[in-house]
Amino acid sequence: MNPNDVLYHKEHTWVRVSGKKATIGITDHAQDALGDIVYIDLPEVDTEIEANSEMSEIESTKATSPIIAPVSGTITEVNEELEDAPEVINESPYDKGWIVVVEMSNPSEVDDLMTSSDYDLVVAEEK
Repeated sequence: MNPNDVLYHKEHTWVRVSGKKATIGITDHAQDALGDIVYIDLPEVDTEIEANSEMSEIESTKATSPIIAPVSGTITEVNEELEDAPEVINESPYDKGWIVVVEMSNPSEVDDLMTSSDYDLVVAEEK
């Protein structure tokens, strides 16, 4: 089940909003489709990201895939635990497996994201 306390991007990323801060990760559906995650290219703190563009890459035993930013802003924190243990994303994509925290430059972009039930429909269509 997808948590209700986050919003979803059509490219299978999620965002948990707290004021102007947005914690970003990939969805359970994305980690499941990727399989065993073996590497993530973590972006640098202070990097500017743009909504709907690639913010990093993730590699699994099956494929390498871009991670698409759901919102625009400046990265203020990265989950350094993922450097040594990227498999945490497989184990806990919505909690310990978060990827970055962003100071949003345009908080209204979250209005373009989906609720859990909307995202469930997207996933169902893909299957």
